[in-house]
Amino acid sequence: MIRHRPFGSEHPYATTDDQRVPALPLSEESVTLRVAAADSVESIRCEWTADDGHSVETVTLDLAPVDTAEINLAEAGGEGHLAVAQAKAARGSSRSWRVETPELRPHTRYRYRFTARNTAGGQRRSRIYTVTPSDWSTDPAGSTLTVDTDRLVPGSIRWRRDADGVNRVRFDLRLEPDEHVVGFGERFDHLDQRGRVLDAVVFEQYKSQGEHGRTYLPMPFAHVTSPRGGWGFHIRTSRRSYYDITGDRISIDVDLGGGATDELEVGVYRGTPTEVLDQFLTEVGRAEELPDWVFHLWASGNEWNTQQLVMERMDRHRTLDIPVGAVVIEAWSDEEGITIFRDATYRINADGTAHAGGDFTYPANGAWPDPKAMIAELHARGIKVVLWQIPLQKMRPHPKGQARADAEAMIREHHAVLEADGRPYRNRGWWFPQALMPDLSVQRTRDWWTDKRRYLVSDLDVDGFKTDGGEHAWGHDLRYADGRRGDEGNNLFPVHYARAFGDLLRSQGKAPVTFSRAGFTGTQAHGIVWAGDENSTWPAFRSSITAGLTASACGIVYWSWDLAGFSGPIPDPELYLRATAAAVFMPVMQYHSEFNHHRPPLRDRTPWNVQELTGATDVVDVFRHWTKLRESLVPYLAGQARNSIDTGAPLMRALFFDHPDDPETWNHPRQYLLGDDLLVNPVTDPEATTWSTYLPAGRWVDAWTGTTSVGPQSVTREVPITELPVYVRASAWAELAEIFEPRAYDGQRR
Repeated sequence: MIRHRPFGSEHPYATTDDQRVPALPLSEESVTLRVAAADSVESIRCEWTADDGHSVETVTLDLAPVDTAEINLAEAGGEGHLAVAQAKAARGSSRSWRVETPELRPHTRYRYRFTARNTAGGQRRSRIYTVTPSDWSTDPAGSTLTVDTDRLVPGSIRWRRDADGVNRVRFDLRLEPDEHVVGFGERFDHLDQRGRVLDAVVFEQYKSQGEHGRTYLPMPFAHVTSPRGGWGFHIRTSRRSYYDITGDRISIDVDLGGGATDELEVGVYRGTPTEVLDQFLTEVGRAEELPDWVFHLWASGNEWNTQQLVMERMDRHRTLDIPVGAVVIEAWSDEEGITIFRDATYRINADGTAHAGGDFTYPANGAWPDPKAMIAELHARGIKVVLWQIPLQKMRPHPKGQARADAEAMIREHHAVLEADGRPYRNRGWWFPQALMPDLSVQRTRDWWTDKRRYLVSDLDVDGFKTDGGEHAWGHDLRYADGRRGDEGNNLFPVHYARAFGDLLRSQGKAPVTFSRAGFTGTQAHGIVWAGDENSTWPAFRSSITAGLTASACGIVYWSWDLAGFSGPIPDPELYLRATAAAVFMPVMQYHSEFNHHRPPLRDRTPWNVQELTGATDVVDVFRHWTKLRESLVPYLAGQARNSIDTGAPLMRALFFDHPDDPETWNHPRQYLLGDDLLVNPVTDPEATTWSTYLPAGRWVDAWTGTTSVGPQSVTREVPITELPVYVRASAWAELAEIFEPRAYDGQRR
């Protein structure tokens, strides 16, 4: 009849129609109380009681109905099945009521409950809720903040407390006028965050991340650099943190645990950007070297959902002489537990235990008649196989068969993340709504969850997993088996997730190749990261480059993106080929496309589909040109990745890493070095015929002409579709020149 959740769904950026706003108020603030109610409700009253320890006062508040629930959910935007799912989740099925409370007095505890009457004369009373306002104070009262730097602004430390304990700390770090601030994980909006306001919380922003300033992969770490030197800091917490860098300081807020006292440490590192990053990685973990095959082209499409379709796409690659090194198969499973190939027949394990490879029979007329033979054939062609995953046990529609048995075992054997009252947590997001979430914070559940997938590696010889999702934990008071609550454990969930599948692969003698979009501090040590979901637009292209540079600045070595975007109508040929050229000179190169219900025209991002649908005549030839150049780059990339892991210098790095004393580099935020010796400047505007590149100090050789230029200076060159500005450090030209030797393109060099 009525529903009130003081914290709502705990969507990090939205309020819901049934919550208290703000959920944690300050003294002298009023609070909006929201209630969701059935259409039959005709009135709601609130008994609002204030108890300051000396007197008790109760008032009655009448709630007013709201015609349209003002649910400020993040917009999905664009087209596609994920946008449809998010829009559907945003539509409420109940009416919203609300009321403003009197201003909250300091040191006062408030109790409130609601009584609703319906049109038939019946009534329903809610349980009693409590709230106590917080106050800011300079008195630590036993709490400690450790910041080993003279940049801490004197007198800036503040502690926010309510009657139960301390729930936030605030402090300022001084900035000099010429300093730049880079980091905070993967950021799509700006390389330099000076002048910005942001936070660090794992969130699935479906597309347009650059417009919203949200990220799948935050970290409470940043570089501060200027021509005079550099330093960096790491807030040693997995709770949410907030940053205001709009003035002469970084104002930092960090959520705390709400106990009587708390402790927070801020790691401070000094030196060049590479030295700062190396110190940070020594503390939190650094990448593990992956095999060379990860540097070849990866191919995928969400609609490649049968063995026939996968082999047709790989056959077409072979026929067109376009090399491919890995295929990502997303739509392979029943999408209930993501453990079994669709159409396989098998005996249900009622106790939820894992199957072995021999337990399955694959019908000849099914979607996957012989996955083992398919994988063996792909391996014979030099193509590795990566299967898609999601860290949820689907519960809607109500599961049947093995999915039901697994869900029951997950609850019975205590493998699920829990609500504060001990009930299994049900996913509050819009993708796989109401699904159970495995508690991957502990080894016993990581083993239980991955054992169900073990046969895929041991018997079918799968090479890696696309560890998609990971942003599904909403709730400050969730309970994890490692002892953490949600406020502390939610950001760590995607780290545990990638670790679990990396460990599975290692246990079977495979390299730990995981392919994740979500993460936090610690993700550096686990596989590959890609930039998540984006549209096929020029702005998305530009913001993806920024995402790669910021992620790399935080220690992500193996980074990728869906070249030219994965969602919406296919990109125009120019965008597609400019993005392809850029992806050649990034750590991992891959294309992917969103599910579109197999409606024509197909939205595959294969080069032949782009060519056929747009009428362009050169897409396949140019794409082949670029992928063959990529093949030649693999040894360089592998060697530079090893160097990156050893030294901390990012594989894909913004110019300030190697030229921190050159202020001009900040005017070229999408130029970068790929390893030590390649300077890359992607063409990111349509209809460009020439492109200007800033060359920092040193001697640089134009990779396509062999012409040497001496920096610092800007140079402009023509940019045909088969070239993009790449400059080789002169000292490495003799070794790398053969990579850029003139190549055949439709019978001639362009």
